Amino acid sequence: MSSTTTRAAARDVRAAAPLDPVPVVGPDWLESHLADPGVRVIEVDVNATAYTSGHLPGAVLWNPYADFKRPDYRPVGDDAIRALFERSGITPDTTVVLYGYAPSLAFWLLKLYRHRDVRILDTSRAVWQEAGRPFTTETPEVTPSRYPLPAPDDSIRATAADVRAAIGRPGTTIVDARSAAEYTGERFWPSGTPEPGGRTGHVPSAVNVDAAGVFDERGRFRDRDTLAGMFASVDPDADVITYCTIGNRGAAEWFVLRYLLGHANARVYDGSWAEWGHETDTPIE
Repeated sequence: MSSTTTRAAARDVRAAAPLDPVPVVGPDWLESHLADPGVRVIEVDVNATAYTSGHLPGAVLWNPYADFKRPDYRPVGDDAIRALFERSGITPDTTVVLYGYAPSLAFWLLKLYRHRDVRILDTSRAVWQEAGRPFTTETPEVTPSRYPLPAPDDSIRATAADVRAAIGRPGTTIVDARSAAEYTGERFWPSGTPEPGGRTGHVPSAVNVDAAGVFDERGRFRDRDTLAGMFASVDPDADVITYCTIGNRGAAEWFVLRYLLGHANARVYDGSWAEWGHETDTPIE
């Protein structure tokens, strides 16, 4: 069977299959469920400053650098993830709602470990607070849980080896979700902070789709037509690998592709540039 015929068949299957439900919730729904014992709210941020100044009642903090990454920026192992879920009071039946700086990365992580009910709050913490919704500085008391961690769903994860194999491969698109300054090699980190030993640039053959356009000024995902226009260069039938610096922007674009645009064959390279740019032999443009 030719590659064209194969892609057409895959397209027909996707058209016939129902899309995944869009796992976002509005602020009204979440406010009405804050006291629900089956709901765990998690703020995701790279440091504790915003969280300690105030957060949604009952929310616990996840830090992608401390909780998802090793000191060398590579992803942590299964034991660390199990411990994170358990100290957060999450069981396999918990409805997890994410908000903050990096909710998409936490969403992807939970889906990697096949958690059934995960949702993203479709507004920013600032808009939530400005609307006068419940906000507190009290740290919740969380009863640790037991979480029998399943094997990860590797169909949504790409490794550095996968990215190497995908460079220039027909039928595969690598999407760099960083800013133009990072993509062109002007910066390693989004802030422009120098990174000793870190090389700058992008993965060869990667296209640049800046994730800054995924959300509107209120922290909501943009409408489908706008998002489809952002990803017009991505073949609907292609296998897609997204990446950024630590995985959050790549995960946001994976979420858009998978859940808002119905693109079934998307993966996140969660090692992202923090891993790739520190290697000495990874190809870079």
